[in-house]
Amino acid sequence: MPSSRASVQPVIIQQRNLVDQVADYLTQAIIGQRFMPGERLSEVQLARDLGVSRAPVREAARLLESRGLVVSQPRRGFFVRVLDPGELVDIFDLRLCLERHAMERLAEACLPETLAALRHQVEVLCAAAASGDETRRIEEDLAFHRLLIASAGNQRLLRTFNDLAHELRLCITLITKTHEAPDSIAESHHHLLDALASGDGTRCREAIDYHIGVARDYVIQGIEEARA
Repeated sequence: MPSSRASVQPVIIQQRNLVDQVADYLTQAIIGQRFMPGERLSEVQLARDLGVSRAPVREAARLLESRGLVVSQPRRGFFVRVLDPGELVDIFDLRLCLERHAMERLAEACLPETLAALRHQVEVLCAAAASGDETRRIEEDLAFHRLLIASAGNQRLLRTFNDLAHELRLCITLITKTHEAPDSIAESHHHLLDALASGDGTRCREAIDYHIGVARDYVIQGIEEARA
């Protein structure tokens, strides 16, 4: 008697569901500024453009709302989030706490292979910046800082950073728009590597404070000038 398993037809299971795919599309569109801050996301138009029903578009928008990329308004729908200076200060303040702690831990014992991995990621970041692909540059920038956090060996620290990463994408996009020389953003990461290589805790703290502080100041100044 043939096995019942032999009669079962092969089933192709999608590794990623439709909502995740729509959410990824919207995330890249927002980061790539195809949808600008404050712009309304039309469920009908998006469903038509993507060839899906409105349900996964709505669920994807809700997912992005939980990640801080969009906001919903009763009876009006979803809009790309507009970050005000106060919110930006809060985001950068939390980021600074996380990365300052990571830098201080690494200053105590930064293994040669860790420093080599970070140097390699800076090279990848600089190549992305030179390519002119802003989406790729943003992702490689985040990848460097995620590696920095991960190398500190605190998994809860890393999970907190990952939760913050969605909002950081918006912040890095704003840095690109307001920085006088966007390519220098990538190059500035070399100062962090030099500080880590020195093994000096104070120098590491000063380096990360400056790195994140300059980014924060550029963004806030740019927003305030745009409002003037």
